Amino acid sequence: MKRMTCRQLGGACETEFFAETFEEIAEKSKQHSMAMFQAKDAAHIAAMGTMKALMVDPSGMQQWMNSKRAEFLKLTDE
Repeated sequence: MKRMTCRQLGGACETEFFAETFEEIAEKSKQHSMAMFQAKDAAHIAAMGTMKALMVDPSGMQQWMNSKRAEFLKLTDE
């Protein structure tokens, strides 16, 4: 099981996510982001704006995802 924080995944806080795969941790991060958006958390909404800008260019978003996947893969199991 590996651990990454919301901030490591482009978010705005130190909430920790644990998962066996990058896809699983990305989904947990997405669910957290949606909850923070619904709670109208300003810091997370600002972070989402940054992510939205990345999504304009599919290659930019793919590069970002690849870098986060690589970061995840380098982590040691806890």
